[in-house]
Amino acid sequence: MTGEPTRRTALDDGQIRHLELIQAVVSRMGNNSFLIKGWALTLMGALLAFAAGNGSRTAATTGFVPIVAFWLLDGYFLYKERLFRRLYDRVRQAGGDIEPFSMDASGGAQRGGTLRAAGSLTVALFYGGLALAQAIVIVAVL
Repeated sequence: MTGEPTRRTALDDGQIRHLELIQAVVSRMGNNSFLIKGWALTLMGALLAFAAGNGSRTAATTGFVPIVAFWLLDGYFLYKERLFRRLYDRVRQAGGDIEPFSMDASGGAQRGGTLRAAGSLTVALFYGGLALAQAIVIVAVL
C-alpha cells in the first residue's frame, strides 16, 4: 500500500439511476429467496405433521421432493442476486464498459452457479435442517 488515498470520481445521474435499477432487482431477488424459505418451511411443517400424525411413511418420504425443489429454486434466486451484485460493482466503477441502463448480468456468470449458490452455508444449513427433520420423521414412522 502506498499510503495515497484512492481517487474517486463522481457518478453522473444516469449511473446513479442505473445503480438504483440494479439495486431494486437485487432487493427483489432477496425477497424472493425469503418467500421461498417461508413457503418451504410452511409446506414441510404441514407434511411433517401429517406424516407423523398418520404414521404415513409415504407422505414422509415424498416430502423430500419439495425440499429439493425449494432448495434449487432458492439457489437460483441467490445466484441471480450475485450476478446483479457483480453488475452493480461493474456499473459503479468509473469508465466501465457497461451500456447505460443495461440489465444484462450475464457478464458475471459462473459454471454451476445455481448449484454453487444452493451449496452456500446458509442455504445448505436451512434446507439440510429440513431434510434432517424429514429423515427423523421417516425413522420415527417406521
